[in-house]
Amino acid sequence: MSILATIAVAFVAFLHIAFLILEMFLWTKPIGQRIFGLPAQVMASSAALAANQGLYNGFLAAGLIWGLLLGPEGFAIKIFFLSCVVVAGIFGAATAKRSILWTQALPGAIALALVWFGG
Repeated sequence: MSILATIAVAFVAFLHIAFLILEMFLWTKPIGQRIFGLPAQVMASSAALAANQGLYNGFLAAGLIWGLLLGPEGFAIKIFFLSCVVVAGIFGAATAKRSILWTQALPGAIALALVWFGG
């Protein structure tokens, strides 16, 4: 796997760690409210759901990091978790907020293509 593909996978993992932090720990804080643009009452009532979603993002990051640590032997793991990232991003864009397509699915798709084609 090329250095570019490794950087792309690491970047996607970093994004999902950031999503975990935002959704699990900063959801009801001013920064979370500013980023997600929801009323405070909605943020408070959905905090448990957001934390659950954040945990799933953490699992995606963990899988990507696992694949990176395995090096070339982690090819299938990287492909699997990047595919999960892309599918989750497309679903999120279709059901929650269109910008998820650009912030989650697109970076995942780029990394997936770079890993798949050895970029």
